[in-house]
Amino acid sequence: MASTVIKETTSVKLDKAAKDEAKHIFSQLGLTMGEAFNLFLHQVTLNKGLPFEVKIPNKLTKSVIDEARQGKNVDDFSIDELK
Repeated sequence: MASTVIKETTSVKLDKAAKDEAKHIFSQLGLTMGEAFNLFLHQVTLNKGLPFEVKIPNKLTKSVIDEARQGKNVDDFSIDELK
């Protein structure tokens, strides 16, 4: 016996740039925004939490992130230099 999925419309505030980028990626994967959100919600349920690791940065990491956001101590480099 097949179960019926009840769908509900909801409203969330999203970062526009992040949403637009994600929507493009979902499209390449053959997913709609709604399907991608439902997939995320199912993964949260299966994992009993977020389906990826989330950490609070330590003081040093936070300091480096803050400096990078301000453009401090950031050097240009090439892809070849990373290799």
